[in-house]
Order: sequence, then structure tokens, then C-alpha cells
Amino acid sequence: MTAAAAPLVLVDGSSYLFRAYHALPPLNNSKGQPTGAIKGVINMMRRLIKDYPQSTVVVIFDAKGKTFRDDIYSEYKANRPPMPDDLRSQIQPIHDIIRAMGLPLVCIEGVEADDVIGTLGRIATEQSRDLVISTGDKDMAQLVNQHVTLVNTMTDTKMDVEGVKEKFGIPPELIIDFLALMGDKVDNIPGVPGVGEKTALGLLQGLGSIKEIYQRLDEVATLSFRGAKTMAKKLEANKEQAELSYLLATIKLDVELDFTLDELTNTAPDEDTLNTFFTEFEFKSWVKAAGTPSKAPKSEASTAPQGADEALSEVLAEDMPTHYDTILDEASFNTWLQKLKTAKLFAFDTETTSLDYMQAQVVGVSFAVEPGSAAYVPFGHDYLGAPAQLTRDWVLAQLKPLLEDANTPIVGQNLKYDANVLSNHGIDFKAFKYDTMLESYVTNSLGRHDMDTLALAHLGHANISFEDIAGKGAKQLTFNQIELEKAAPYAAEDADITLRLHLALWSKLEAQPELLSVFNNIEMPLVNVLHSIERNGVLLDANVLNIHSQELTQRLAELQKEAFNLAGREFNLASPKQLGEIFFNELGLPVLKKTKGGAPSTAEEVLQELALDYPLPKLILEHRGLAKLKSTYTDKLPQMIAPATGRVHTSYHQAVTATGRLSSNNPNLQNIPIKNTEGRRIRKAFIAPAGYKIVAADYSQIELRIMAHLSGDKTLLAAFNDGKDVHSATAAEVFGVALGDVQPEQRRSAKAINFGLIYGMSAFGLAKQLHIGRAEAQKYIDLYFERYPGVKNYMDNTRVDAAEKGYVQTLGGRRLYLPEINDRNGMRRQAAQRTAINAPMQGTAADIIKIAMITVNNWLAETNQPAKMIMQVHDELVFEVKEDAVETFKADVCDLMGQAMTLDVPLLVEAGMGDNWDEAH
Repeated sequence: MTAAAAPLVLVDGSSYLFRAYHALPPLNNSKGQPTGAIKGVINMMRRLIKDYPQSTVVVIFDAKGKTFRDDIYSEYKANRPPMPDDLRSQIQPIHDIIRAMGLPLVCIEGVEADDVIGTLGRIATEQSRDLVISTGDKDMAQLVNQHVTLVNTMTDTKMDVEGVKEKFGIPPELIIDFLALMGDKVDNIPGVPGVGEKTALGLLQGLGSIKEIYQRLDEVATLSFRGAKTMAKKLEANKEQAELSYLLATIKLDVELDFTLDELTNTAPDEDTLNTFFTEFEFKSWVKAAGTPSKAPKSEASTAPQGADEALSEVLAEDMPTHYDTILDEASFNTWLQKLKTAKLFAFDTETTSLDYMQAQVVGVSFAVEPGSAAYVPFGHDYLGAPAQLTRDWVLAQLKPLLEDANTPIVGQNLKYDANVLSNHGIDFKAFKYDTMLESYVTNSLGRHDMDTLALAHLGHANISFEDIAGKGAKQLTFNQIELEKAAPYAAEDADITLRLHLALWSKLEAQPELLSVFNNIEMPLVNVLHSIERNGVLLDANVLNIHSQELTQRLAELQKEAFNLAGREFNLASPKQLGEIFFNELGLPVLKKTKGGAPSTAEEVLQELALDYPLPKLILEHRGLAKLKSTYTDKLPQMIAPATGRVHTSYHQAVTATGRLSSNNPNLQNIPIKNTEGRRIRKAFIAPAGYKIVAADYSQIELRIMAHLSGDKTLLAAFNDGKDVHSATAAEVFGVALGDVQPEQRRSAKAINFGLIYGMSAFGLAKQLHIGRAEAQKYIDLYFERYPGVKNYMDNTRVDAAEKGYVQTLGGRRLYLPEINDRNGMRRQAAQRTAINAPMQGTAADIIKIAMITVNNWLAETNQPAKMIMQVHDELVFEVKEDAVETFKADVCDLMGQAMTLDVPLLVEAGMGDNWDEAH
């Protein structure tokens, strides 16, 4: 294709900007400068240039300030929050880099980027010139015609006229009408009340455009969509609003331009300027691509395949040619097996029938030994007409020696899942060498760490999505039902991208020894521990939960009846709207807070405050809590017992929380309430098998002890080292009384101060918690800092240090980046400062419990203890222990956990035992 015949490509730069910012994990360079949006936008630009090598590529951004739509409708886009400072700071560098790439960049005041693109689209159409618009904005579908096509680089999809009809159910010329009828919450286009997507389609498909609909209102009732009989009245009553919405949704096609299409040309990239920017923002692979070789430092233990570092920039920065094999015979498999046996590193992945690791069966496996080259071995596809495949038993038997050898150099993405499903087939997967999900998480814990997000962030590559090959919703296929023509490229790509991600991420970890240590000594060894705990599961007494559920049902009915009596009428206890009417209109309760829409709020924190003085909010809170307890635990847990084991098997997640703490789901063991009787009753259902006891070992006041160590405050250190009750000791210091004279109320206040301050609580928050005046709360805080000056110094220094570096660090070396630590918005900046103070404590506590889990797990195996670890919840480890070994076990496990990390104060671990978890706690 010649340049003259190639389509003109218009990039919706503003769409790219926000999509990159929200889709990718927050990235910062070593100076703390946000770089994620820059990398995402430029990645997509580079991909686009590669896809359209003969085309002129033009980038259009929104200009600063208001547009003509704001003059028409003052509430236009009023719901949009202000642009985050960490995104705003990346806009100018993006503009500068795009210009240095030799691409025209257009911003026109008073209109949006859409309007400039629409005008250029009209001109191109009039000149019979083909034009491609690269955007993710559905509104642009109105511009599609025989010459104008949309492309979405995030999903790698194109949309022509037929594509618009297929996606929306209407042609491009009705898209404006569609948007006007439905409205748009993001842009605050009002639309017609009561009209959603199905109703809008019903109207447009049945009667035509908005103009035709209003000419044929008497026919609306004859249409087949739900609510058609009353829709004509709604349309009639909201005609002006519909017309306004149509005007707001219409992309302008007559923007005044001071250039012609022919004047939009690409020029040669300014390599020196690009090098300067890529070096500053630490896009190392791009520096070489821009013309200056720059190899990431490679240690002796580097895991990059031989020769990979020379081609690293090309591998990481661009989509590269790929060759994927589908292996259907023994000879081909043996060829690949030999490659795996001699490889210095290979990526491995499984495809399965289910996300439930206890039920999943392996359908096929994939592997890659070098970037761009991968293979998929299917053995469980069972759709009609599926080709003959190797047998599962034979393939897994060949792979078993490699997978069970801890020295096999394997990299995967979320290997714990693969280990679990392989366990279902009798393979003890021990080759936990590298995991790209955890490499990303350790590099920067913020954001998502799934393969699709990471591929886009680090490789500029949009993966084949599972929905593309399996469909969506209730009709979505499981992997065994997917045709090999679709399944094989998807599966092989998973292995290829995993290997390439490892190359990208490993160089970053190697360059930061402390983070490398977190990965090697904490996160990777923990994978095997968590796999073991998940397989062990926990025994559950379903009868205890069923009885509890019945009692909760009865109590909920009683609460509902009491609520009706207090309100003077029946209502839906779960309806915020009805609660608002009763609270504020009928009972006259004070309005403490309003929603964004201006309605009185009935949010949880509002109810908690109202509950201090009024009985109905208190009752509603109790009802909500019990209803959640019932639906989440007492009803659901019995249904989650695995038939094969009679136990419940949760999933632990290492790469979710920003601070390093583990989370769990299906079921979520971290959120079972412990502060109320009903919550503790649920723990009674977690039982020990016959001949065993439950042992729960818990770190005591671990975050306060870490605070003492970090702050080095002499008084606080002395309290812990002397074995004093720290809350009583704090009360004695703050209230100026002897330790023996501390009253329970004073200790309670001191406890609130101790824990409140490490979470960054203000005088306002403390006053609220203690039900005292703000001045009195501030006095307590001032007295606290006076008696513990080291704590105040730590907090002050941490804020300053975090602002300079852009991150804080745990004692184990884990980092937490704080993209809003220098935000111009005071609330966001203060929230980041509170996080900066607390994160080193929470993160260090997370490191300690993880190190303890690894240590204890090794001890259990090495000494053949009559016990197994079955749960981890916050700062607590839970075990099943043979009855005659309980006392010795408790002493040993407390000692091991206490040695997980050396602090300036002792790590105190307390252990209890019982027939169930509640008794042991």
C-alpha cells in the first residue's frame, strides 16, 4: 500500500490518555515521577504506527477550558471528578514525546477532540479518502461511514458500518439518537428518564430516529419492549430534555481549522529528544529503540535466555513475529520436550475446565522457550469434531519429572493455580522458580497484575481476550469446548507473553536488590506454602451453620417488625430511597451528609452516627449486619464444602493488597467478624477432626511493636521491653497517673489513641470514636506526642521522606508507591500521608507473617509434625494438631513465629487451642 492509498489515521489522544491511566498499574520512575499514563499512551502510539506503517498518524487532544457544550448546558460533564494531579503531570510529557516522534498534534480551544476528529472525518469523506479513527469512545460510532472506520487498540477490534450495526443493533446514523435517549452518566447528558439500552433500541428499531419517534408517539404503545405502554407519556414530558441530549451527544462536523488534510504529515523522529525523555522516565528498552543502545544490567544469575538481552528492546517494545505450534502427535511433543529439558528457562501454563482449582481438570498445557516461539498441547478438548489428541495421562506423565523437580527453571503467571490443578492429576508441582504476577507485584504493588494488564503495560501488546474465543455471560464456553483453531493461539500466546513479561520485569528487580530479596525470600517461597494450605482446607460443621442461619432468619424478621413499628409503616429496609424518606421527611432526623445528587445520605457512616441518638438507624445497622452475615457465611459456607474432601478450600491472593497483606476469597476468611457474638458463632463451625485440636497462634499488637521499632521512641520501647500492658502504659503517660491507678475508661481512650495514630487518625476522628469534643481529643494527641516524641518525629520524617521519594518501605524492603503524596488536592495528599505513616507498619506486619508461614511450613515438613497449617487470617495462623502433641506444638510454633524478624522489641505470639476456631482464638 502506498502512502497515498493508505488511510489517514486520527488518534483520539484524550481517550488514549484516560484509558492508559485507568487500565495500567500506577508506574513511577526512581524519582517518584508518575509515568504509567506516558508509557501506556506511547505504547499504543507505537503499536498504531506499526499497524499502519504507510499512513499519516495525527493525534488530537482536548484543549484546556470549557467548550460550546458547557455554554449550552452548564451541567455538562459536571459529574466528572477533577483530573488527578498524577495524571495531569503526565500530559505535557506525552505531548512533547508525540511531537518528538514526528506526529502532528492538534488541540483546538472551545471544542472537544471528538469535534476536531468529526470535522476531519467529514472532510475526508467529502474527498473520498479513507480514514481510521483510533479510539475507545462509543460516541465516535456516529462518525462511521463507507470511508470512516473505528479501531480500538486496547481490544484490537475494528468497526465499520456493519460492525456498528452488529455491536449496537442500529446503523451509525442512529447512534446520536441512541445516546440522546439513554443519556450518559459520565458526560452528564440527561437523556429521557426511564429509557435504558433495551428501551432505546426498541424505540429506534421500531420507529426510527428521535424525530420520527416524536412524530409517531401514538405507535409507541404497540412496540414489544417492557414498559412500552407508558413510554409515550415519558417521551412527551421530556421532549425538551431529549432534544437537549441530542444536541449534546452530536459531534460537531464544522470546526474551523487552520490547516488542510494534505498539510498533516509525519516527519522523522527526533531521536535525541526521544532518548532524553525515555532516559528520564526510565523506559530502558525504548532508549535503545530510539537509537542509543542501553542494556539493562545483567547479573550472573540472570534468567534471560542466551542472546535475549541483545534483542530485549525489540522483544519488549514491539509486537514481534510469532510462531505457535499445536502439538497433536508424540513425535512433535518429544521434540518440544527435549527443548524444555535443555532450556535455561521456559514458560509454562495450563488451560483448564474451571477457575475453581479443586474442581478444575487440565485441558491442555503450553510452553515457550524463547520470545515469539511457543506451543500448545491439547488433550481435553471435547467439542463435536475435535481432532484426535494426545491423552492427558500420557502428556502429564512425560512432564511430571520436570514439573516435580524444584530445580527446573520454570516461569509462570500465577503458578499457585497451576500447582493446584496439577495436584488434581497427581503431580506435585515444585518448580516454583519465577512468577510474573509476583514480579510485577513486588516491583509496584499498586494496580492490577493480571496478564492482559501487564502485557499492555510492559510490552505494548494487547492479548487475545478469553471472551474473544469463549463468548460472554451464561453462554460462555469452558476451555474444553473451544475449537482448537481459536484455543491454540490463545494458549500459546499465554506462555509466550509470560516469558516476555519475565524478561521485562526481571531486569527491574535485578536493578533493585531490596525488591529482589522480597521476591526471592518472601513471595516466591510463599507460593508453595499457600498451595499447601489451600489443599489442606478446613473442616466445617454445616449443621452448626444451618442452625445459626435459621436463628438469624428469625431475628431478622423480628428486627423488621420492630423497624416497621418505629417507622409507623412498612418499608424496604434495604432501600436507601425509602430510608431517606422515613428518616428525614417523616421522622425529621438531622441530615448529616448528602449524596453527589444532593439527596440526604443513608450510607453506613451516617447510620453509625445517627445510631448514637436514634433507635431506628441503630436497628437498621443491626439488620444490615446480620443479613450480610447470613448471606455471606451461614447460608453460603455449607454450599462451599468440596464433595471430594468434605472441607472448605479458600483461595489466598498475594498480589491484591497494596501493603503486602494476603487476601482470600471463596470464602473470604479475612472478613469473618470477631467483635460480636454472631460473628464469633461462625468461627465455632470451623472444627477439628476427631483426635485433633484447633490451635490458633496470633501476633500480639504487632503493628504497635513495629511502630516502637520504627520510631525508636525510648518510652514506647521500654513499655514493650518491660512487658507492660502498652495501653495502660500509654494511659499512665497521657493522663499523668501511676500505672496501677489507670482506670478502664482511660485505658480504652489510650488504646484508641495508640491504634488511631498509626492509622493516621485526626483529632476529629478520635473525638468521634471516643464521643468527646474535638478540642479534648486534640489535647490527648498533643499529650501523647509530648510523652512519645519519637513517634511524632517518625511521622513527620516519614511524610517528608515519602514526598521526596514517592514511596515508603517496609523493614523487609517492600515498597509502597504513593502517587498522590504531592497531589495539589489537600484531601488526596493528606490521605496519601496517612498511608505513608501506616503502610510501613502494615507492610512489615505482612512481611513478618509471611516469613513465619514459610519458616513454620518448613519446620512442619522437616520434623514430620502431627499437624498441618489450615488458615492464615491477618496476624494469625491456624493449625490442626493431634491432641497429644498440642502443648509442645504451641510452645514451638510461638517460638518460631517470634523469631520471624528481629526488632528492638520482642515479637509476642499467643496461642490457644480448642475443638473449634472460636475456642482456640
